[in-house]
Amino acid sequence: MTTTLRLEKITPDNFDAAVGVRVRPDQERLVAPVVKSLAEAYVHRDQAWPRLILDGDRAVGFLMAFLDVDFAGDGTGKDIRSGLWRLNIAAGEQGRGYGRFAVEAVAAEIRRRGGTRLTATWHPGGDGPEGFYLGLGFRLTGETSGDETVGELDLAPVEPGVNS
Repeated sequence: MTTTLRLEKITPDNFDAAVGVRVRPDQERLVAPVVKSLAEAYVHRDQAWPRLILDGDRAVGFLMAFLDVDFAGDGTGKDIRSGLWRLNIAAGEQGRGYGRFAVEAVAAEIRRRGGTRLTATWHPGGDGPEGFYLGLGFRLTGETSGDETVGELDLAPVEPGVNS
C-alpha cells in the first residue's frame, strides 16, 4: 500500500469524484450508492461521518461512519455505538488494501472520541463481504439489522504483556 492514502471530507470540489465511486456490478445489491449515503449524511448530520478515500489525487473509495448513535433509542445511553455505515471501494481498486485502510481510519476516529468498539453490518452469504470483516478481526454478535449481519471489532487498547 502506498503512503499517499488519506481521507477527505466531502466538499463541492470533490463531490463529483465521490459520487463517481462505483463498486462492481455484482456488488451493487450489497451496498448503497455513494449518492444515497451522502443524502443520508445530510439527514443524519449529527451522526454521519462521510469521507472520500484518496490514493494521491485519485478517488479509490468512499466510507461513511456513524458516531455515537443510541441503538437502544431509550435515551439511557446504555447502548451507544459507533461504526462503519457504508464502505464502497471502486470496482477497479479492490484488493489493494483500501478497505483495510478505511476500517482502520474509522477505528482511529472512534478511539479518538473515546470509543472501544467498532460496529459494522453486512449482507450475509458467500458473495458478500463477511470474509473481509472477519479477516480484520470482527466477531459476529448474533444480532441482525434488517437483513444484515452485525459484527463488532474490539478497539480496547491491549495492555502490555496481556495476550501478547
